[in-house]
Amino acid sequence: MKIKRFVAPDMRQAMREVREEQGPEAVILSTRRLDEGIEVVAAIDYDESLVREAARHGAPFATVPVEAEAASKPRLAETAPAALLTRPPAAVAVPPPLSPANDMPAMRPLMEQAAQDTAQMRSELGSLREMLEMQLSSLAWNDMERRQPLRARVLREMTRLGIEADVARALVAELPDQISAEQARYLPLGMLSRSLTVSGRDLCGDDSGVIALVGPTGVGKTTTIAKLAARAVMRHGAEKVALVSTDHYRIGAAAQLEHYGRLLGARVYPAYDAASLRKVLEMLRGSHTVLIDTAGVAGSDPRLTQQLEILADASGLRACLVLAANAQSQALDEAVRAYLPLKPHACILTKLDEAPALGGALSVLIRHRLPLDYTTDGQRVPEDIATADARVLVCRAAQSLKSPAPDDGMMAERFGLAVASA
Repeated sequence: MKIKRFVAPDMRQAMREVREEQGPEAVILSTRRLDEGIEVVAAIDYDESLVREAARHGAPFATVPVEAEAASKPRLAETAPAALLTRPPAAVAVPPPLSPANDMPAMRPLMEQAAQDTAQMRSELGSLREMLEMQLSSLAWNDMERRQPLRARVLREMTRLGIEADVARALVAELPDQISAEQARYLPLGMLSRSLTVSGRDLCGDDSGVIALVGPTGVGKTTTIAKLAARAVMRHGAEKVALVSTDHYRIGAAAQLEHYGRLLGARVYPAYDAASLRKVLEMLRGSHTVLIDTAGVAGSDPRLTQQLEILADASGLRACLVLAANAQSQALDEAVRAYLPLKPHACILTKLDEAPALGGALSVLIRHRLPLDYTTDGQRVPEDIATADARVLVCRAAQSLKSPAPDDGMMAERFGLAVASA
């Protein structure tokens, strides 16, 4: 029997190392939590009689198979409680009777020891639960690959594209019961393009009205406004286009918009609060296109509520949320949730040229059903902006993909528990 010790930051990583080095036939002998992470002692060529002999000499082990098959579930259930014995609590001597005045000081060490034992028990239970969840998710994913290989193939391709797990599951749930291998190959891209909503607005400047661009800082709102304003000026003339700045927090923000206004020949107006914004919009009622630049505010910033109240008080305003495609999926999702009270009419996706992958941005758009107006992929004004096209965007996401196919461990972690609970 060959025994080896593994130390990893968490149980999932430790189990992955055991599988890679010792194979699926390895047996877990003990687990415990250390300062540097989780310690797992595993063995191959398991000899139960040898383990029993070691247990008689004071070395109890808990054995849990690394890759449990369906037939071995009873064995796993029988050995799981033994994992709590990997570090048995030390024996505590019973103190002699004391007077009531001295009871509390004498009991304090016992109470501290009991608290330590309780914390250790909870830690070991958490490790055991995590290990069992890993085993269950792995079994569920392997079973799905066996029973529904084409659906599993679509999920794997969605993961490779960077689509979030909840969005991928929702899309695969819409697949027909019977699909061919050829459909499983091309369906992911088609399903993504059909799930994306585009508003259909073009860049000819024929859509008149008041448009406010909102979003986090650094997503390119001011540059996007310059691109839209340039298109409108070329179509309708500078006298029919006006720019409004409500960004008085960032240094140089108003000056940047004024510089674009001078280059385009369009007028630029400041608005400091809801009252001044109403006056400016009333004055610009005869303009064909009015573009409002807002301050970039994060969802946790208390100024966001004030900004949303200012924009909500303006009637006839079309709010457009600007998101950067090179941001992480979690950051994009938090930005959308922060601006949901404004009820944005559409979205603009910027910085496509800086995004290593587009799966996260596509997942957020699909999850929140945000219509897409335009996409931008550079700093040139007004060239680097285009009308949103779902098929073009999905093809670009597939072409820019450089990540390898995900392994079974990642797929089990993302979809195994969901499959088991379905």
